[in-house]
Amino acid sequence: MSKVEAVQNPSRDELMRMVDSALSSEAMLTILARCKVHYDGRAKSELGSGDRVIIIKPDGAFLIHQSRKREPVNWQPPGSFVTVEERDGILVLRSVRRKPKEILEVELEEVYMISLFRAEDYEELALTGSEAEMAEMIFKNPELIEPGFKPLFREKQIGHGIVDILGRDKNGNLVVLELKRRKADLHAVSQLKRYVEALKKEHSKVRGILVAPSLTSGAKRLLEKEGLEFRKVEPPKREKLGKGRQKTLF
Repeated sequence: MSKVEAVQNPSRDELMRMVDSALSSEAMLTILARCKVHYDGRAKSELGSGDRVIIIKPDGAFLIHQSRKREPVNWQPPGSFVTVEERDGILVLRSVRRKPKEILEVELEEVYMISLFRAEDYEELALTGSEAEMAEMIFKNPELIEPGFKPLFREKQIGHGIVDILGRDKNGNLVVLELKRRKADLHAVSQLKRYVEALKKEHSKVRGILVAPSLTSGAKRLLEKEGLEFRKVEPPKREKLGKGRQKTLF
């Protein structure tokens, strides 16, 4: 069985076959298509017709990317259940997350290319001093932020992006942590401000804390102006790792 299959402008039968094959064989599926997106879960959203990249991974992760920005415009986490069905002549990809209940549906209006990749990758990425490691360190040692702080969620998706850590302080107030492993700048403060403002629409008291080794003078002034906070935290350090062997698939 070939590791990679790709078809440009697939017919309906080819499209169904490849989607079914990817889902049944635990292959990584990539679709370039004009589509509509519907989300129903903690909120509801509709994304009109447009050209997008759809990626479905064997672990159930479901990502939809537009032609701008780094983050997906819609996504479902690993563990979601993906199916495909036909409705009124249109193929619909459906991703269901059980807890909390979230449903993401993609109407495939026109498919330009579909590919599946039966990837073999058994290695874990070692990230030293990364924001992911900072988050792990804070979950293990929440007093790094302040006494009584309780972290609840990592990479929590809200309407305006993904919050690095969402937690509560000793008084029960919601706390948003934005993590930076290097000196934080104005962009980091603006990002934190957006998250706090979005959550204040549903919660009466929300604190925002920028967590980084240091910050620029401009970032410090903007934090003070917006009533946001700063905690100096250095990313964890590890011993230098030896070089691993490069492995090829072919």
